[in-house]
Parts: sequence; structure tokens; C-alpha cells
Amino acid sequence: MRDALVAAAFQLFLERGYEQTTVDDIVALAGVGRRSFFRYFPSKEDVVFPDHERCLADMTAFLAESSDDEPVRRVCDAVRIVLRMYTENPTFSVQRYRLTKQVPGLRAYELSVVWRYERAFADYLRDRLAGRPDGTLRADVVAAAVAAAHNNALRSWLRSDGEGDASAALDHALGFVQQAFAGAGAPRGEDESEDVVVIVSRRGAPMWRVVREIESTLEQD
Repeated sequence: MRDALVAAAFQLFLERGYEQTTVDDIVALAGVGRRSFFRYFPSKEDVVFPDHERCLADMTAFLAESSDDEPVRRVCDAVRIVLRMYTENPTFSVQRYRLTKQVPGLRAYELSVVWRYERAFADYLRDRLAGRPDGTLRADVVAAAVAAAHNNALRSWLRSDGEGDASAALDHALGFVQQAFAGAGAPRGEDESEDVVVIVSRRGAPMWRVVREIESTLEQD
């Protein structure tokens, strides 16, 4: 029934336009009642994005299962789950892309969906980078970069009407992310420390001379 409602909705959107189609029109074409529609979709906007809740749950579970010492790589693997959701049904994905371009309200809705994915990445990375210098900042920046890499590859694929290799485009884009943030999630090593300056001085040298030698060495750096 859920698939039938989505199919009926998009048939009407393409024939009449999104704004001109009502929920009553959709349920009439699908042959079900209004209660059945709202059992699956809280609003008409949600029927345009029927697969994101499942995808977000799958992606979040994938991240939760991670024992990877390279969390940036794990997030890059997770975003491929999102791309696969689109590429599994190219016709539907392209139709939705064209529809969202025409309807400002749907574009705003789509941005909110993208934000939820990005927040899931950031939440995961914050846990993994906790205790590191600027851990929260690192997490937010990496999450935004991964989302941007995915969106760049996805939109290029959608603009080509679903032709070409979207996965290869995403791998290429994620390569920049991994190169830029390589080691961002590595555990902080015990030997990681500040620079150390060693001064050799004569035994019994006056303290003012030792201090002057230290100052002179630091100024050279």
C-alpha cells in the first residue's frame, strides 16, 4: 500500500503538478482512504521522500556497529549507503529531483533531510573524537565535508538523468575528504607532546646566562 501511494502521488504530480494535487486525489487514485495515507506519511511532502527514514536508520545502525579506528573512513563508507538509496531507483530519483527544483517548499524539505544526515555523521564523530583538541569542531567540519562530497556527486548524477557512474564520482569526491582529514580520528598517542628545547650549559654558570641562552634558542624558532 505504501508503494501504491507513492506511485499514485508521483503519477499525479507529473500530470497535474505538485501544488494542484491533493491528498484526496492521491488516495482516490490509489484506491485507499485518507487514514491509510496518514498511517504511512504525515504530510504530502513526506510522500515525495518515502525512503529517507529507512535510509537514515540503516546508516545510523551502520555507524553504531563501528569499531573502526578510522572514524573518518567509516563516515565515508556510511554516506555510500545514502547514495545507493538513490541509485537503486534512478527513474524515481530523477523524477523527484526535477520535482524539487520546481517546488520551493520541497527544496526546503530536502535541505532539512540533508541536515539530518549531516547531524548523524557529526554525532558519531563527536563521540569518536571526544577528548581530542577541537574534537567537536573537527567532527562538525568533517561531517559537513562528507555531506558536501555526497551532494556534489549525487547532483551531478541527477543532472545527467541518472546516467554515468555515481559511485565512482562519490569515491572521487570522498578522496579529497579523506586526504584532507587523514588521521583526524586517530587516537591521541602517548608520545604526542609539545616541542622540547634542550640547552647545554657549563656547570655553575650564572642563572642569568642560562636564561639568556634559552631565550636566544627560542627566538631562533
